[in-house]
Amino acid sequence: MSKQVLLIEDEPNIIEAISFILSRDGWSVKTHSNGADAVDIVKERKPDVVILDVMLPGKSGYDILRELREDPENRGLPVLMLTARGQTKDREIAERAGCDAFMTKPFSNADVLETVRALAAK
Repeated sequence: MSKQVLLIEDEPNIIEAISFILSRDGWSVKTHSNGADAVDIVKERKPDVVILDVMLPGKSGYDILRELREDPENRGLPVLMLTARGQTKDREIAERAGCDAFMTKPFSNADVLETVRALAAK
């Protein structure tokens, strides 16, 4: 059975690129593009890894991550944060919120694949 990644991202080009990269590697990729109900979707789908964009409609990725970390069932869920804003303060906010990995856009396909594999192996 393939491992499942939940990609929470609202940019179609990013969704397509990451879905392609991971699917080709044998991952089952589910996508969601609204921050407002993202926490419910994570609880419903129970993915092995979440890739979470910072800027989403409805609720920020930081807020979603904080909610996931407050839930005992999702406290240890591996989360890769993606952002177009790669400032040091953005990385610090993500780390304080509890992300396991942080990547700025644009990213390399190899880096995404390597990071997701490493997170799933934890």
